[in-house]
This record gives sequence, structure tokens and C-alpha cells, in this order.
Amino acid sequence: MHLTREEEKMYGGEEGLAVEKCMEILVALGDIYGAEKLVPITSAQISGVSYKTIGDAGLEFLEDLSIDAHVRVPSTLNPAGVDLQIWRELGFSEEFTKKQLAIVDAYRKMGVSTTCTCTPYLVGNVPTLGSHIAWSESSAVCYANSVLGARTNREGGPGALSAAICGRTAMYGYHLNKGRHPNLLVELETSVKGSDFGAVGYIVGNTVGGGTPYFKFKNTPSTDQLKWLGAALASSGAVALYHVENTTPESKWALKVIQEEKIEKLSINRVNIDETKVKLSTTDEKPDLICVGCPHASLEEIKRVAEIVAGRRLENMLWVCTSISVKAASDRMGYTKIIETAGGKMVCDTCMVVAPIEELDYKVVGVDSAKAANYVPNMCGLEVVYNDLENLIIEKK
Repeated sequence: MHLTREEEKMYGGEEGLAVEKCMEILVALGDIYGAEKLVPITSAQISGVSYKTIGDAGLEFLEDLSIDAHVRVPSTLNPAGVDLQIWRELGFSEEFTKKQLAIVDAYRKMGVSTTCTCTPYLVGNVPTLGSHIAWSESSAVCYANSVLGARTNREGGPGALSAAICGRTAMYGYHLNKGRHPNLLVELETSVKGSDFGAVGYIVGNTVGGGTPYFKFKNTPSTDQLKWLGAALASSGAVALYHVENTTPESKWALKVIQEEKIEKLSINRVNIDETKVKLSTTDEKPDLICVGCPHASLEEIKRVAEIVAGRRLENMLWVCTSISVKAASDRMGYTKIIETAGGKMVCDTCMVVAPIEELDYKVVGVDSAKAANYVPNMCGLEVVYNDLENLIIEKK
């Protein structure tokens, strides 16, 4: 791999031990994937935040690195394992939270924003079209590549952190034009809405694996619907980029590729979607906890939740997972008060996937996210019901 003079200095330890370690990681990754050089990045999004997923070994690594490491580009964190403010109210243990807060503090010392969210593009980390970035959370990677037209591979947590500290990442895969070609044409035979998008993403992710699908929808998806689609694609497969006809920024270029190359086609009808939605549920029992906001809810999604629960009293607990920044806007708009009056809670910094909800007194989790439905049974050991929010709610009699 070719390194510039500045990169050679970093690799040789002239800018400190932490930078040297991170450059070694980046070069090793580049060698593995055949990168010819590194490329400067404009931002990073770093996973490996929840104590549930990284444990004591991860905490020790981060605390050691934070002694003399500092990020060179704007960097944000993935969700943590608890709401950093109301963790006690939600029932999380002090022992777990103490370790979690130490992890977040180590990142803070390195200059990483402690707004813990899987939707960094909703809190100011918004890369421009064609810019090179180093993001790691699967749905955020999918959104950045597809909807924003930025360029990133699915970085692991250490790789994204190393890129943030060095301001560079290995140039291969989705950073190159050839890595962004579509290889599956998906035609929808029916209009889709709500949880349909998650089901479609789940079907296609299972079909294409790590490929790049090109979608032809009958109706134009909103940005929130594109978020749901990408999250499902990334969790059921390893999709990091998709194109939507006349919607995503590289769709016209991708269409030319389709016209020049013979690629496989997949048709999806209403029966396929409905069968998949049933398949994503592991039980017919009513959920005692409903979690929405996977990926973290936008202000528009929170508004819709407020409209659904307004004037009602919920029998089952409702968590609306979002970032602290979006919650602040929800507070001002009055949505938070409506949701809390109905018996729900606005939960920040975390989500049902990376939080230890299995340690709380819940048995069945209701979700409107195909990603959550895919992960909760394995990561939390709980039953899951997949449906739209209005079908998951149980009102008090």
C-alpha cells in the first residue's frame, strides 16, 4: 500500500503511540482488502459502544487509547446500552451503567460526540455527496451510501475509531465506483407502506447477501421509509448500498449500469410481503413492551407516534427510542408530553437491540422494525412480534 509522507510519519510513530496503533490497523485492513492507498475522510460514526457488546475488554482498550488519542474529524457514537440520563427509571442496574458511562467517557476524552445514536445524519453528522467517510453501524452505513451518496464501507468499531483518529481509511470497496454497481433489480408489484418496507428489505437482504440491489417501487419512499428499508437490508443480509429509481442520488448512473450489464431480477408481490411479516414474529402473544425507533426515530416519526397514542392509556409499556437531540425537539413540539401521558417513555442514547432488556421484567417485545425483529430474539433471548405500532398497542380497559 502506498502511504504519503504524512501517513508514513503516523505509521512510524512520529505522532504518538495511539496514532501508530491506529495506522497499523488501517494498513492491515487495507492489505487484507487489496487497497492501494488510504483516503482522507470527512467524518466517522463509531460502533462498539454498548457494554453489552464490548464488555470489559472493550472498555479497557478504549480507556488505554483515550490517554493520548484524539479524533481528527467530526465523529459520533452508536447507541449505548442504557439511556445515559434516565437509566435508573427504566430499570437498568447500577453495575452495568457504571461500566457503560466509563465507555462513553473514554470516547468523550478522544473528542467523539457523546450523542449516542444510530441516525447520526439526524443530529448534524451529514456527509455530502461523494465524500469519503468511515461509518460502522449497518443501517447508518446503508443510509449514508444510498440516500446521501457518501462513500463508506461497513467498518468495524476499531476500524472506524482508527479512521477517526488518523483522518483516513483504506480506499477499497464502496469508496470506488466499481464497488457501487447494482447486481440485483428488484421490482415491486404492489404499493408499500409502513412495516412493508422492513419486510421488503428483509426479503431482498436474504436474497442479495452483500450485493447492491436496485429498486423499482410503485410509490416514492420517504426518507424515513428509506431508513427502514436500509436497516432491514443490512440486518438480513450485508447490504451497505442500494439504489431506488428516481429517488436516490446515484440511481440514474446505476440505471445505466443495469442497461449495460445483465443482472438478476426479483419480483415482490403482496403475498411475499405479508408472509414475511408473519415470519418475522416469533410468537402470537401480546407484547408487554413495545419498542419503536430502530433505527432511532426522527421527529416526524415521533409526531406520528404521538398522533396514534393521543388520548389513550396504554396497557403495555412503550419505548420511543431516539437521540437526545431529536428528543429536545420533540419536547418543544409537545410530542413527548403526549406520549408520556399515554404511559410511554422517550428513551435516548440506546435501543432494544443493544440494551440488556432481557434483564428487565419483559417477555415479549413488539417492534415495527424488521431489523429489531431479526436481532432481538438472538441478542436478547426474548420473543418478538412484528407489526405496525397501531396493531401492537393494547389499551387499558
